[in-house]
Amino acid sequence: MEETRRERKKRQTRQLLVATAFRLFLEQGYEQTTIAQITAAADVAKKTFFNHFPTKEDVLFADAEQYYQATNEVIAERAPDERIPDLLLRIYDRVITRRLADSPLPENAEAINELSKLVMTVPAVQAKALHVMFDLQQTIAEALLKAYPDLLDPTTAAAAVGSVMGAAQAAGIASLREGHSAEEYLASTRRAIDIAIQGLRSL
Repeated sequence: MEETRRERKKRQTRQLLVATAFRLFLEQGYEQTTIAQITAAADVAKKTFFNHFPTKEDVLFADAEQYYQATNEVIAERAPDERIPDLLLRIYDRVITRRLADSPLPENAEAINELSKLVMTVPAVQAKALHVMFDLQQTIAEALLKAYPDLLDPTTAAAAVGSVMGAAQAAGIASLREGHSAEEYLASTRRAIDIAIQGLRSL
């Protein structure tokens, strides 16, 4: 479906707010940057900011909705005989592909590293990251349960998703602590998921 003029303007405003916020976060620090400063630098009304983001923390996770879209697409496309581990792997690959291609977040290494550092050091950002992760895990688990009702129950669906996402999260944190580049970070999380997937081959 072709994007309408109103939808395009809304998307562009959202991208402007994200880009402006990240620039200010990098220049003066996340906690030192206010919403008023972001809206002033982007030349938009404060109300416009809140039309897009409930809080300052939400700017950092502006691409979260794409994760849900990617998950739904992969499950809708699945072949009848596709195994659960293969489906989970495809979900991860689709999410990463979408993140790199369409995300409103800046893609330069400095911005990626800054976001990762904030997730590890700022309590409010850490809480938001955990909320997004938990919500996504629950969404994927529920979708898996509907797709494989004969193979999974709520507990095993949650365990399967948790093992994959937990592995990626743990490897990602370790990679950041080692000071790895964005490319090394992605490679580390992919290796961790491969390890977790091997443990799910019995499903």
